[in-house]
Formats: sequence, C-alpha cells, structure tokens
Amino acid sequence: METSMTRTIVRILTAALLAGSIGQAALSVPAYAGGRVSVSFAPANAEDAGLFATGLRFYSLYRGLRDADIRQRGHGNAAGIAQNGRGDLGIIEQRGNGHSATLQQNGNDNAYGIFQFGRHTDDTIVQDGNGGSGATFSYGW
Repeated sequence: METSMTRTIVRILTAALLAGSIGQAALSVPAYAGGRVSVSFAPANAEDAGLFATGLRFYSLYRGLRDADIRQRGHGNAAGIAQNGRGDLGIIEQRGNGHSATLQQNGNDNAYGIFQFGRHTDDTIVQDGNGGSGATFSYGW
C-alpha cells in the first residue's frame, strides 16, 4: 500500500526529472542560423506548484544556491533578480554568450528557475502571488 509520503516523493522526483528532460530536449534541437527555442513550465494548481517548488529547492540545495542566485558561464551575459516578499527562490543559470534574463518575484514562497543555453536568448519573467513555481528553458543558436 502506497503512503502519502511515498506519493509525494514520487511526484517531486517526477517533477525534477521532467524539468531536467525538458532542458535536455532543448539542447538537442538542431542548430540553424540565428534562432531560439524556449519552453516554460508553470504548474496549474497549488499542489503541483508546491511539488515543483520543492524540486527547485532540492536542486538549489544540491547546487549550493541561495534565495536568489545567478550563475553565468560565457561572455556578454546579463541577469538580474528582484524579490518582493519572503521565502522566494530565484535561479538564473546561463551557459554560452550574449544571454539576458530578468526575474521579478512579487509575493511569498515563490520559486522559479531560468535556464539558458547556447547564445543570444532573452527571458523576462514576472511571478506574482504566493506559493507559485515554474521554470523556463531557452536555447539559442
């Protein structure tokens, strides 16, 4: 018999694997001259948002990230995070050149990750409310 805790752990792991596989799918797009592909994920209900946020929080613990963290590899990248609330988690990771990303979180206990790969992607996310979560994966060429 499956317990509630087991179901919760399975959902968290499923959300984390989904987030990772979406990022890998974006990386496998064929390179054509000058373009980009972007996929955003935002859970539709509070339970799924909480599970996805927990997955992002586990990811941040694993990577040693804090409440607002920007990690960049490459040249000519720009990023910023503004948080207006308590308990928010904002992650921006950029690998490659010429990326731009901003994340604004208004409310409490929100979690969002922006992950950019390749070159010349530009994402602006505004997250309003309490207890929301989501992620955007972008790849440019």
